[in-house]
Amino acid sequence: LGAAAHIDYEDIAVEDSVLYLGDIGNNGNARRDLGIYVIREPFYHDRRTRPVKHLPLRYPDQETFPAQEWHFDAESLFVDDGTLYVLTKHREGQQINSPEEGTKLYRLDTEHTHRVNTLTLVDRHDTIPPPTAAALSPNGERLAVLGYASVWLFPRPEDETHWLSTKPRRIALPADQSQQAEAVTWDDPHTLRITNEQRDVWTLSLKTKARVSGR
Repeated sequence: LGAAAHIDYEDIAVEDSVLYLGDIGNNGNARRDLGIYVIREPFYHDRRTRPVKHLPLRYPDQETFPAQEWHFDAESLFVDDGTLYVLTKHREGQQINSPEEGTKLYRLDTEHTHRVNTLTLVDRHDTIPPPTAAALSPNGERLAVLGYASVWLFPRPEDETHWLSTKPRRIALPADQSQQAEAVTWDDPHTLRITNEQRDVWTLSLKTKARVSGR
């Protein structure tokens, strides 16, 4: 990808042939260069893909670098009708290997390219496992939030904003298959495709909860 520095890419969202690449990984909660690249979806004959723009980000409630509370790392990004959302991943005791339950949902309300955009905190959930990816269903009616061992499905909220305040459906993933599940997308309104750090890929039917292994 030309002209895009790779610091810690974590998630990709797509809408209307536009890719949103989240350089939002922040394991030490100390980064000041978080951002999202906006990219035209690559065409088969393109020799190189360049970002259309880069949107620098900051959290409104992070006052120190690194933060006293490690609540400003993120691996989950989704887009809804052109609006971008980020879900945070929390850790206890400033320890990378000490995950903490809960997440905060932030919305990107501006698209400045030459100054930092301050995210808007819009919702939170205190007991969800640390999110590793998120994706909005093709019809926009359900949000899938993935964790290492489960996926949570949130129905669209009536106010279009408080996704984490709706009643979710929780689906446990078998530990031997999910291992370190890190990415999720929708094949269709009733089927999720999930991958893990070990490069396994499988589908999950939301109608039957059936899992189909694959590579």
